[in-house]
Amino acid sequence: MPKLKTKKAAAKRFKLTGSGKLKRHKSNTQHILGKKSTKRKRNLRHATLVDKTVSNKVKTKLLPYAK
Repeated sequence: MPKLKTKKAAAKRFKLTGSGKLKRHKSNTQHILGKKSTKRKRNLRHATLVDKTVSNKVKTKLLPYAK
């Protein structure tokens, strides 16, 4: 059986933590920032974890070698 290819778009968007959870960046940080409050923009800077209901699908379909 041939090796599975990793979806490179997903590999750039998600990182695996040491405990096996997926880390992602928050959206809404690229443009139209004038109407967003400073507090909201500051909170959007920090990464967060992918929801556990979706993370298994992301790992198996998009990142096949993520353990």
